[in-house]
Amino acid sequence: MAGLTQPTGPTPTDGPTPTGGPTAPSPGVPAPLLEALAAEHAAIFAYGVIGAKLDDELAETAQEAEDAHRARRDTLLLTLTAGGADPPAAEASYALPFPVSEATDALRLAVLVEERVAAVWQAALRAGDGVTRAQALDALVDAAVRATVWREAASITPATVPFPGRV
Repeated sequence: MAGLTQPTGPTPTDGPTPTGGPTAPSPGVPAPLLEALAAEHAAIFAYGVIGAKLDDELAETAQEAEDAHRARRDTLLLTLTAGGADPPAAEASYALPFPVSEATDALRLAVLVEERVAAVWQAALRAGDGVTRAQALDALVDAAVRATVWREAASITPATVPFPGRV
């Protein structure tokens, strides 16, 4: 997933990564928006794995997070296509940064996913203008709040970080 793992971007390379080859960027589309789209695609994939390892209550929270990422991805796709771009589709699958075999692994992955998504949207915030900046700010805040929820569920302290999106 280029959005969470691209070496030239603002994030480290330990998030979910696509198992296919890289996609060509759309001409005229700011790279941070393409990275944000890739991050949302990867988050959706990761939450399928995360939810499968959690108890009913946390699995419901994971489903809500996945739904939020789907909605964010769909909004971004509309924004990109309205601007004349041909955004890349999601990869068929993604390699996770570590095995997810139990609930503690799933919680750790959920925190990682939201931190990486926040970082990518923070970069989009800096590069955006008008509607794109508002969209990026909303996405950054949403990811930061979800990361806090997952840190609390995993008993990670502190549950909040001073600068969400900084990795």
